[in-house]
Formats: sequence, structure tokens, C-alpha cells
Amino acid sequence: MSREYGQYCPIAKAAEVIGERWTLLILREIMLGSYRFNEIKRGVSLISTALLSKRLADLEFAGVIEKVKIKDSKNSEYRMTVIGEQVQPIIVNLGLWGQHWLEDKLENKELDIGALMWDVRRRINTHNLPDGRTVLQFEFPDAPKIMRLWWVVIEHDEVDLCYSDPGHEVDLYIATDKMSMAHIWLGKLDLKKAIRNNTFKLIGNRNLIKTIASWFQLSKLVEIKKHNQSI
Repeated sequence: MSREYGQYCPIAKAAEVIGERWTLLILREIMLGSYRFNEIKRGVSLISTALLSKRLADLEFAGVIEKVKIKDSKNSEYRMTVIGEQVQPIIVNLGLWGQHWLEDKLENKELDIGALMWDVRRRINTHNLPDGRTVLQFEFPDAPKIMRLWWVVIEHDEVDLCYSDPGHEVDLYIATDKMSMAHIWLGKLDLKKAIRNNTFKLIGNRNLIKTIASWFQLSKLVEIKKHNQSI
């Protein structure tokens, strides 16, 4: 089946490049710092490996991204080209539009905890955490058993997400339900209010609890929205 619209129109031509299913989400991942194939796959977990390879190849052919060899390594990364960088404001504005107009249509069945936790992992502000290793354990009682427990391990500037116990002592236990986590993440439910009413339960290191607002950063879209409102 042809993916071409057959129209001499800039919107149609742009849609042929970035309008394919999964493509915008792949670009979102690269834009937010997931440069390696496996990192992108974790952020777009429902896409097949074969289709992800094809979409990346298509974007590379279109000149939106480029595959770059990592120095002193056999591995490669996918990076935005100048063309790709100019697409980023479009993706951000699309996200803001969806957050404003479609957020109330979010259903529990659409909550991919794996993708959400992957997003949480990359928004941890490591500079506001104590030196050494910090281990967070998230529990979602209403999630399927295999997706119920997650560990975030922070050491120096490295942040790893684990779905099996990494074997380290946990510094802070966090328990909440899936929808509350999504609402907090998108700025719809105030974090401090959720902590006060035990919707977002915290047990463990008191200093981590006290300073959580400084290191537990919400979705990048929340940050951009606040910035736009202050202008």
C-alpha cells in the first residue's frame, strides 16, 4: 500500500515523512535523549523490532535523523539532523495540544507503565540527589503482576530502570495507582497534594521525601507549558 498522498502540498509531503504510525513517538524518544536502538524500543515498547528498524531507516533516508558511530565502540546512535531539529517544535506543540484538549480522554487501559517509567527515569534530576547510589522502588498495586514493581537506580549521573530487583538497598519506596501516577506526571494532580492525601505514598529516607520536588521532575511538557504561561 502506497503511503504517498499524491498531492503537491507541503503538508501532504511532511505527513508522508512523519505521519506514519509510530514515527512521531520515535522522534519524541530521540528528542528526549533516547539515542540507541534499545533505548528507543523501551520508550515505544509496543512497536516490533522489525518495524522500528524500518521506521528508523525511513527517517534516515528522509534526512530527518542520522546514524552516528559512537567513538571507541561498535555501537551507533540515532541523532537529529538540522531537518529533524526543526521538527521538534512541531512535536512539542502537538503534545501541548493533546495535553490541553485530549487529556481527559485518557483511559486506564491506555496506561503503559513501562513507557511511563522510562519517561520518569530520564527526568530524574541527579544533581539534586546525594552523592553515591540512590535506589527508588515504585509499586503500582493495580498493575498486572509482571508490571507492578519497578526500581530506579541512580549512581552519579547514570539512571537505570529495572523491572527486576537489582539487589541494592532501597532508599525510598513509592506506591501509587497507575492513573494517579499519570495525572501527577502530566501535571493534572499536584504532587504535594497527592503526597498529603496518601495517593502518592512515600516511605524511607526523610531527606529524599523532603526534597522530592527538586529531583522528581514531571513530564517535559509540564515544564514547557509553565514556561509558555510565564512569558
